[in-house]
Amino acid sequence: MIEELHVFGVYMPAALVWAVVAVMLTFLLRGLLLRLPLHRILWHPALLELALFLLIWLGLATLADDFLPRWAIS
Repeated sequence: MIEELHVFGVYMPAALVWAVVAVMLTFLLRGLLLRLPLHRILWHPALLELALFLLIWLGLATLADDFLPRWAIS
């Protein structure tokens, strides 16, 4: 069964909600990464940002699956 979240009266896929949260967190962390010298010496910094987004998305989905009660997600 596909999990859905009730957000402001609209049922949305849980993966979409976690992806939007992951995008926001990635953009916040992107500002910090631009200040680090590591970001300048990478061959392709966009790959680092993509990997960061995917790891955050995976982490959010895993945490939600472990800690949110089943009745909160229908």
